Formats: sequence, C-alpha cells, structure tokens
Amino acid sequence: MKITVNGEAVETRVSTLAELLVDLGHGNARIATAVNEAFVPAKTRATQRLVPGDRVEIVSPRQGG
Repeated sequence: MKITVNGEAVETRVSTLAELLVDLGHGNARIATAVNEAFVPAKTRATQRLVPGDRVEIVSPRQGG
C-alpha cells in the first residue's frame, strides 16, 4: 500500500501504525505520531489501522532553548 510518511511517499505491507514504526526503525523510540493530522497516542498505535493514502507524521522531541 502507498502512504506518505513525513511528506515522502512510502510503499509498505504493514497494517498498523505500530508495525510501520518498527519497519521504519523507530521501534520503542520516544516520538509523537499523527495520522491524517490527528494525534495518535503511543498506547493506541497498535490498533491504529493504516489504509492506502494515509498521511503519517513522525516527530522526535528536541532539546534546547
């Protein structure tokens, strides 16, 4: 299925957001996620289904001031 991750087209065979994060190498990293501009909490990523055309955003926290 084709989806967009952080603005780039990605072809994937996974069906959930949690699986996508593992597939992309994020595993258990502390990140924020959104699907189609809606925030997805870490505890619901395993049940967040992905469908063709979804737009996924993955954001890592930054330190500094």
